[in-house]
Amino acid sequence: MNSRRPPDGGYGWVVVISAFFIMGLTAAVLKNFGLFFLDIQSHFQVMTSTTSWVTSTTIGMFHLGAPLASVLTLRFSQRVVIILGGLLSASGMLLASLDLSLPWLYLTMGVMQGLGICFAWIPANSMVSHYFVKWRPIAYGIASSGECVFAILFSPFFQWLIETYSWQGALIIIGGLQLNLCVCGALMRPLEAPQSPIQETKDNLEGDAAELPPKRKVIFQFSLLRKPELLFYILFAIFAAAGFFIPPLFLVPFVNSLGMDKYWPALILSILALADLAGRLLCGWLANMRVVRNLQLLTMVVTLLGVVLLLLPINQSYWAIMVFVCLYGFLFGCVVAIHVTSIVDIVSLEGFDNGLGLFMLFRSFGGFIGPPAAGWLVDQTNDYSSAFYLSGACLISSAVFVVLVDRILQKKKCIEAEDQRSNAKDNPDAEKIN
Repeated sequence: MNSRRPPDGGYGWVVVISAFFIMGLTAAVLKNFGLFFLDIQSHFQVMTSTTSWVTSTTIGMFHLGAPLASVLTLRFSQRVVIILGGLLSASGMLLASLDLSLPWLYLTMGVMQGLGICFAWIPANSMVSHYFVKWRPIAYGIASSGECVFAILFSPFFQWLIETYSWQGALIIIGGLQLNLCVCGALMRPLEAPQSPIQETKDNLEGDAAELPPKRKVIFQFSLLRKPELLFYILFAIFAAAGFFIPPLFLVPFVNSLGMDKYWPALILSILALADLAGRLLCGWLANMRVVRNLQLLTMVVTLLGVVLLLLPINQSYWAIMVFVCLYGFLFGCVVAIHVTSIVDIVSLEGFDNGLGLFMLFRSFGGFIGPPAAGWLVDQTNDYSSAFYLSGACLISSAVFVVLVDRILQKKKCIEAEDQRSNAKDNPDAEKIN
């Protein structure tokens, strides 16, 4: 591929489909960890907060490994890192099935599975962003919808596996499925790096920056943290992550505590994933239409998501919960569709790989603390509703930082526009030539 500009199509759609399956075999598996929660807790006879550390470790490693995944991607390629992620994910599940101890699950389902998901997820997002400019929101929306489609299928399938083969046997089969990540990685053909560096101009910066950096550039750009808008966006990430990962973990135990049949929770997870899919596709389409700024749209959907989670446990009838679960899934999908691509607005496409790594790194603090904190509240109150109250409060708080980021960026744009007008007045001849 000799073009220096992203193809915005062609083989890029193969990349999108491959990323679609990667999202399904990573994020959708993590989203359904709640189905194993009660079985693992009963098997080891431990408290809710102790069991939740399995998922928290997975989430933590998923985020903490992001800078390493970004560096490995720059040093080698997305293809190599995704294949490595597939091997780690599959190995983690297979080793977890040995059922040696709860700390063993922290290491296998936690550390190994978390790193494997990270090494597959980060490069897949990177590839989609590098292959598309004009159609980036739509392409990312389609790719990320793989998480929803697979979650719809996985919820009843995992429940059936647990009942038929026990939770240990289910982990073996899931590990075998995750080996397909290696196949998806093999399809990820990197864009060619330029043969020699050239001076970029403002007119072609967006297109040229979309190519892969030369392999010699392996230094992680922590200097991006000097941007106040990125720092505020990281604070959004921390608070949002603390709220994001609580509902998927506690939704199944919450529904079970209401005395519903064991297959109803799996059905609710499938409906949740379907609503999530609708949210991703619709919000990706809206973002591509540029009706409102991405950060404005993100502020609205994050705030609404927090409100829905605060209201979800109030009415504990089945149909009321189903309505709120649909709203939660739809708004969650809207957030996912734009919160990663919004990083481009903050650090430019040239700094996207490093910006995403930093975003995921610091988001790990929220993802690591959120579920255990919710588990502690559940243990103290003996009520799963408290977990949803904490989640909603965290998400509403996170929206405040998105507002600050948007204001900073708009102020910078105004200053740049004013400088350009001043330069035009000072150099009228140069403007005529242009």
